[in-house]
Amino acid sequence: MLVAVSITSVPYGLIADTSVTKDLVTKTISKPLTLEQVMADPDWIGNAPSNPYFSDDGKTIYYQQKETGSINRHTWQVNLDDKSTRKVVDKELIKLDQGRAVYNSNNSLKAFSSQGDIWVKYLSSGDYRQLTRTNAIESRPQFIGNDVVAFYLNSDLYSIDLNTGLISQVAQFKLSDDPDIKKTDDYLSKQQTRYFDYIQKQQKNAEDRKQRQEQLQAATDLEANKPWYLGSKVEISTTSLSPDGRYLLLGTYAKTKQLGKPDNMPRFVTEDGYVKNNKVRPLVGTYQPRNESLYLLDLVNHSKTPIDLSDLETIDEDPLADIKRLTAKRNGKEYQPRKGERGTAIFKWNATGGIDWSEDASKVAFMLYSDDNKDRWIASLEVKNQKLKSIHHLRDGAWVNDWDFNDFGWLTDNETLYYTSEETGYSHLYLSKGRKTSALTKGRYIVNNVRLSAAGNYLYYRANKKHPGIYEIYRVTLSDNSTEAVTDLGGLNSFNLANDGEQLVVSHSTATMPTELYHVSLKENKTITQLTNTVSEKFKEMDWVTPEFIEVPSSQVDQPIYSRLYKPKDFDATKADKYPAVIFIHGAGYLQNAHQGWSGYFREFMFHTFLTQQGYIVLDMDYRASKGYGRDWRTAIYRQMGTPEVIDLRDGADWLAANTNVNRDKVGIYGGSYGGFLTFMALFTEPEAFAAGASLRPVTDWAHYNHGYTSNILNTPEIDPEAFENSSPIEFAEGLNKPLLIAHGMVDDNVFFKDTVRLVQRLIELEKTQYFETAIYPIEPHGFTEPSSWLDEYKRIYYLFEEHLK
Repeated sequence: MLVAVSITSVPYGLIADTSVTKDLVTKTISKPLTLEQVMADPDWIGNAPSNPYFSDDGKTIYYQQKETGSINRHTWQVNLDDKSTRKVVDKELIKLDQGRAVYNSNNSLKAFSSQGDIWVKYLSSGDYRQLTRTNAIESRPQFIGNDVVAFYLNSDLYSIDLNTGLISQVAQFKLSDDPDIKKTDDYLSKQQTRYFDYIQKQQKNAEDRKQRQEQLQAATDLEANKPWYLGSKVEISTTSLSPDGRYLLLGTYAKTKQLGKPDNMPRFVTEDGYVKNNKVRPLVGTYQPRNESLYLLDLVNHSKTPIDLSDLETIDEDPLADIKRLTAKRNGKEYQPRKGERGTAIFKWNATGGIDWSEDASKVAFMLYSDDNKDRWIASLEVKNQKLKSIHHLRDGAWVNDWDFNDFGWLTDNETLYYTSEETGYSHLYLSKGRKTSALTKGRYIVNNVRLSAAGNYLYYRANKKHPGIYEIYRVTLSDNSTEAVTDLGGLNSFNLANDGEQLVVSHSTATMPTELYHVSLKENKTITQLTNTVSEKFKEMDWVTPEFIEVPSSQVDQPIYSRLYKPKDFDATKADKYPAVIFIHGAGYLQNAHQGWSGYFREFMFHTFLTQQGYIVLDMDYRASKGYGRDWRTAIYRQMGTPEVIDLRDGADWLAANTNVNRDKVGIYGGSYGGFLTFMALFTEPEAFAAGASLRPVTDWAHYNHGYTSNILNTPEIDPEAFENSSPIEFAEGLNKPLLIAHGMVDDNVFFKDTVRLVQRLIELEKTQYFETAIYPIEPHGFTEPSSWLDEYKRIYYLFEEHLK
């Protein structure tokens, strides 16, 4: 295992464009790559540090690193005073907070959950105190004032007074009807009471016991600990306690809402030799819309107030009404307007979990999404008068981005809320106070990962301001709203913030070097120091092709298509025998791969160097739908997946022929997942544009993919069948007339293997035998795990290109 201490430390202002990292790379002789090396277990590259965070005093950085030859990960620490590095021994792990600690109001204590128990640390002495030791899982600790720690056990809420040791049940939820609520007597029960004195006596005794219990509770101030009976027809979806411990925001769903019929996935290679059938996710559109009901609970007065959302902008509209009307006409039916309210729910996939309380507990802000993906609201509720205020509303005719740009939270003045929004077409940072909203950033770039410093004086964020493929760290000084760059490293950078708000640990990478950790100090002598050097010498010695970052003109829109271009070391722009070319198509759709940092597609990066050594030119394009280029680029595929992207791929092939001495008739394509889907769409709908293609783990029919991803872009098959038919390769399979390799893992629980099975049957019936081959991988999921499978797959891709592009 390669772990190093500080490599270099230089003045902050001098660090630019990864000069530190470049100095680490010592090239030796050029060694030709083999596919065996490229597809070997990636341990040979070196295992990059991950999940870094600061100690509470800011003097130590912890991170995790995979153990070579094992699936296990270990925790390491770097002492920032002497830059010494050591592996954290197992017995010390229980006292690490993983960067998820919470602090009391005077910053004398921190609380955290570790291995299912709750701990506190006294920051002045450094002493630890374990508050729970159970076989259950206690989680989500938070302070109530300075000396009380609240935490959750399942869905119930408890607290521990650190001075007295008293454990209290703050809130207990029962999914049953309140037994104290009398039900309307029917005829027979009334008859029983009228006939029998015994029944009358039993009823009186029960009422007397209830009254006495209430008297005792009132005398001992236990009223707040009464159970909350929520009814037998709901399930709990959201709980959030106010900082003072008095209020709780509660969300519930109706149990009757179905989550869809699960599909089945057989496993053929099993320990006992019998085929095993696994239940896997349901299909898009089989979910019933879920509408979350929100309540404010007063834990002192034991009162429950519904939160009325009916005044939020456009919440009563149906943005899909026009599409539904067209679908009804297509089906020969009369359009039926939507009945009932539109489903909404707290958006939980951001740093705040979708809810943020002001420090003084006077108000709570929450983010709501509509179940049709068209609206996002940020609203705040004043707890004393239960007044709801809409702070921000975002409507998108395609879909609101639920993957990113959903940061929000209160500033320390308890009046100002920060948030990000794509309302201008690019994600930017805003402040809202009273009726005034101001933009802290603006321009043709995106802002995300917003973090407020502990003191509340800075907002840090990540942005691709310099170039769409370069992400640096910036901060806003909230006293005057001025912005400064924190890093100027180039490549990709992400960060974690120390409690003092003046130190960052930055995860930095370049296109040819994996992630390493850097310490940034913004104190008097601003410095940046490289902390780790985990990349193997063998990897550094390889003569990797550094991609050129280019802009391919689009034939459809004003924006260029940002791409990576890989050329042979001995590229000759004038040679008579033109080059063959390969276009790589990244997966996910909403993903950026033409950035200037280390790619998650690191095998493909190495494969592309291998291809250049074999005489190919490779283009890696961020086609429309990709991340990092604004809202319009992202949503260009709405209701037409596979149309604008294929046009972009065709533009890329044309550009290669015009600018890199490529034979236009010898351009192949390949990609996995969404890239596999686009390979199909390209060969099926533009068969003359590409000479051959390899489609890996591909979607072939969007009606069989998951709900969350697909319904954003295509709505659902029942509502919008035309969008699914226009976007699914199986509808266009008759267009295939070029060589095609289809490769798929049989235990893929993301894009099911049946996608390939169904398309292959379609191709068989269309008598396309001479054009396609299929490779199956019996033990592989969506992302392959075995080097032998990776090697087999990429050998087949290479052989396909060798046969049909040369």
